[in-house]
Amino acid sequence: MLKKRLMAMLMAGVMAVTLTACGGSSGSSDDSASGSGSTGGDGDIKISFIMKTLASEHWQFMKAGAEAAAADLGVTVDIGGPPSETSYDEQQNQIETALAAGYDAYCIAPLQSDLVANLIAGQTTPIIAVDTNIDAPEIISFVGTGNENAAEAGAKAAVELAKEAGWEEITCIEIAGVQGDATNTARMNGYKKGIEESGGTFLEDEVQYADAVADKAVNAMEAIMQTHPEGVAIICANNDDMAVAAARTAQESGNENYANTIFLGFDGQITACESILAGQLTLTAAQQAYDMGYLAVETAMKAAQGEEVDAVVDSGTEIVTKDNAQERIDRLNGYLGK
Repeated sequence: MLKKRLMAMLMAGVMAVTLTACGGSSGSSDDSASGSGSTGGDGDIKISFIMKTLASEHWQFMKAGAEAAAADLGVTVDIGGPPSETSYDEQQNQIETALAAGYDAYCIAPLQSDLVANLIAGQTTPIIAVDTNIDAPEIISFVGTGNENAAEAGAKAAVELAKEAGWEEITCIEIAGVQGDATNTARMNGYKKGIEESGGTFLEDEVQYADAVADKAVNAMEAIMQTHPEGVAIICANNDDMAVAAARTAQESGNENYANTIFLGFDGQITACESILAGQLTLTAAQQAYDMGYLAVETAMKAAQGEEVDAVVDSGTEIVTKDNAQERIDRLNGYLGK
């Protein structure tokens, strides 16, 4: 049954523009991220963790995972992030400030990988790339989701659902994030591969870039419906915010040709799971942001202690549909103590 085929592949964020200490924060982790057997720090290790932003659910879960790791492992982690995922100058300033402060290790989720590569050039302190990789010799490990593989799996599941919904011509249009962003590109490549390998058509020339924000995704979805009043089998999006906005826009439009459209998101946020249960969003390729934050801190601690670390640490992903959406909501709420 479809439920069995689409369940988890691996089971394993409040703005802030200044660094906030979380080394003494409370929290525990009984997920796979905490089961690596690390012996912990000596209480003197200080790690800087700069995220893409703290103004969305995904990054709040990553922050919670990093805080739990700090508490479990006995290290100090200072967490910061710019106001949005297009606040490039703010993140650059935060990275420069952190590098000048002299931490024992750094975790960086770059908004612009090339820019960050230049900022860290020549650094000898351990630097971990998180969520989005950085092509630089100073990076000793990448901790994050296998974005292309996860998007591919989500796309293949979406095609199967589209067939079950009665679509004979399976075409897919993506509402993408920030053009040129490495993560956006990886997910787009995965969507394209998954759709085409499953017998569908990925309309690459009709990709709508919406800068990873819901408001622009609404405009993108309206443009798609104007161009394709006959309906499109699959609408995939670079993140859940955009996917939920697109699904809601289609539903509110009254165009019955979009009643059976499959809407595929990426991230696995609580709002996305709720949208799935409400019959708007269809599915999402869910990242394990909590585990990503935990594993990034653990990897940084090991590197600061002189231990060898893996070049790639996959934090895992799962495909969420109506069959497992409530279970994921309950698990994510547990991470935040709800």
